[in-house]
Amino acid sequence: MHHDTPFLRSLQIQTRVVGALLMREILTRYGRHNVGFLWIFFEPMMFTLGVLALWTATKATHGSTLPITSFAVTGYSSVLLWRNCANRCALAILPNQALLYHRNVRVIDLFMARVLLEIAGATMSFVFLTVVFVTVGLMKPPQDITLVIAAWIYLAIFGSSLGFAIGALSERSETVERVWHTIAYLLFPLSGALFMVDWLPEKFQPIVLLLPMVHGTEMLRGGYFGSLVRPHYDIGYMIACDLILMFIGLFLVKDASKRVEPE
Repeated sequence: MHHDTPFLRSLQIQTRVVGALLMREILTRYGRHNVGFLWIFFEPMMFTLGVLALWTATKATHGSTLPITSFAVTGYSSVLLWRNCANRCALAILPNQALLYHRNVRVIDLFMARVLLEIAGATMSFVFLTVVFVTVGLMKPPQDITLVIAAWIYLAIFGSSLGFAIGALSERSETVERVWHTIAYLLFPLSGALFMVDWLPEKFQPIVLLLPMVHGTEMLRGGYFGSLVRPHYDIGYMIACDLILMFIGLFLVKDASKRVEPE
């Protein structure tokens, strides 16, 4: 006979709950449509191909010798990661409120299921596009895969924390969700997806580098292009931002769960 520690037991329950919510989320989101799950790939693919077509048509080399395809894929995939996590968690509590009557389902589980689904989708689309374009010869394989993975993990944690915070705040007021969408639009061109920090005038560089996701995108491209680029990122700053944001996110989620979870 072996006794599980309470921690392991609650971990098992949590894993089961999040797993079940994940399946439910996948079915509600992709189950009823024909292409359904494939949409995860189509959306970023169409975007990347669109950017490609535009850039090729305008013969824009945007003052650099970087291959356009890999530039678009790395840029858009990184945006997809943090933006969709937050978008999906916004107003996530309301439609799932009934589930909270189950003793084991907590607010954090609702968010975790959605965040995991977004991260998985963005990761698959990034890997898939890279493999396809490398095979076709439109992209070269990444130079330093560990750096790429590190940047990806950083952006995933950043996206999750952002999702927790936006999700919990949107429970207090629906305005949060609208405001967030506006902010997300404004952040997109600033997020490093469309440029390298090195191309900016020097006096603007530190301002753009205040945005945590820029560091992730720079690191991702640094790992991808190797010596072709001069990436600007600060690992200490990245870790600090992730920790602070995660702390704020979890605090807000705890606060929201006090308000919406039935006693």
